[in-house]
Amino acid sequence: MNDDLCHLGAVDALARFADRSLSPVELLDALYARADEVEPELNAFTARREEAAYAAARASEARWQRGEALPLDGIPIAMKEEMPIAGESWQLGSLLLEHEVATFNHPMYDSLTAAGAVIHARTTTPEFSCAGYTHSRLWGLTKNPWNHEISCGGSSGGSGVSLASGTTTLATGSDIGGSIRIPSSLNGVVGFKPPHGRVPTLPPFNLDTYNHDGAMGRSVADVALMMNVIAGAHPMDHISLRFPPVLPTTYESVAGMRVALARTIGDVPVEDDIDANTTRVAAALRSAGAEVVEVEVRLPRADVTLAALIHFGLIFGASVSDTAGDRADLLTDYARWFSSHTAEVAAGHTVYEGLQIETTVHQAIATAMEGCYAFICPTLTCGGWLAGETYIDTKMVVRGVELERYIQAALTLPFNIASKHPVLAVPSGLASNGVPTGVQIVAPTYDDATAFRIGAALERELGWWGDPGWRPS
Repeated sequence: MNDDLCHLGAVDALARFADRSLSPVELLDALYARADEVEPELNAFTARREEAAYAAARASEARWQRGEALPLDGIPIAMKEEMPIAGESWQLGSLLLEHEVATFNHPMYDSLTAAGAVIHARTTTPEFSCAGYTHSRLWGLTKNPWNHEISCGGSSGGSGVSLASGTTTLATGSDIGGSIRIPSSLNGVVGFKPPHGRVPTLPPFNLDTYNHDGAMGRSVADVALMMNVIAGAHPMDHISLRFPPVLPTTYESVAGMRVALARTIGDVPVEDDIDANTTRVAAALRSAGAEVVEVEVRLPRADVTLAALIHFGLIFGASVSDTAGDRADLLTDYARWFSSHTAEVAAGHTVYEGLQIETTVHQAIATAMEGCYAFICPTLTCGGWLAGETYIDTKMVVRGVELERYIQAALTLPFNIASKHPVLAVPSGLASNGVPTGVQIVAPTYDDATAFRIGAALERELGWWGDPGWRPS
């Protein structure tokens, strides 16, 4: 097995396909060989699509030989199981849907395969993607390759683990409360939450402004490459935004750019090692020529949580309850708790009350970003949560402060509320437990390119996957 191929980026793989030093079939061979070694332990895949994947890789190889290559021709991509592929299992991590078969494709599948990508595996999620960790009664526990005792995050946990462990080149994710950014941080990879509507998704959740589908990879350029394929209109999603920006894979300097730095949001406590890595990111930006100014975001965590619970109770939690019906006993405990708890909170408030709180979130972010090109803050304020723990009864404690809910240690929800902001999640270092940490680069509404420009500068300064030492053992 070739370790270099397992961590080869998509941009570099395309260059090697072009100069004939590597074929799509050879790359797929290497990734499956890696999966043979690590998957029994890590459990990031729900399925390996070997027959379809090898057929796609051979077809890609032929196009390269004819000089007819497509934008992602031959690039292996692991697709989150939440995203349906017609004729294949679509279980959403739930015993309720153990025998469900999809009858249609997710828009992202159509876009990726039309661009020549090889969808070679499906990745694990928590049940109905309703948690920031990845385990379920159906699929078991997905392990973080950096430290098995710490969660890999969620809900796109399998995608993050697959990237970090070298069993895929790119991966898909979705994000309704941090589900791309949390596993990107905990696995040390790059993930992008696009502005709402940028990437077409499935109805009726395409109408939920908290909901986003996006790209995950090991480099900023790889994620940009994938975004250029999946962004844009699709007939299944009438509100998907037309004419998306074309993101370059190389970016100019950030010299002279003024960037806001928030070491936390509101009153969420931050562990020392996380804060040190966040300030390290600020130093790297200054080294790259940016002006970094520290700001305070006056946004109580209780307000963010309440706004989200009202919203989830009316939409996301309600969908879980509707699916379960009178079979709620089959739900994983956290999914059952999520649907009942969000419904209980929402019943005590009006939609208008929720909108009023959401308005304060928008205003706080706008104030922090005033006069700046972008805004940077930690993705998580701690080194993650315990693997296999649901935090229903167990409380999350950060720097001696007991949080009302574990998810408050992730600073991701404000940007699902302020959903028109593009957010690029990138690594910032390692926590004391050996698990990666990350920051969020929040750009002005619909200004995707600025987030990528700043991310590319950080990548040049900090190295990440370009450094052979940045690997889970």
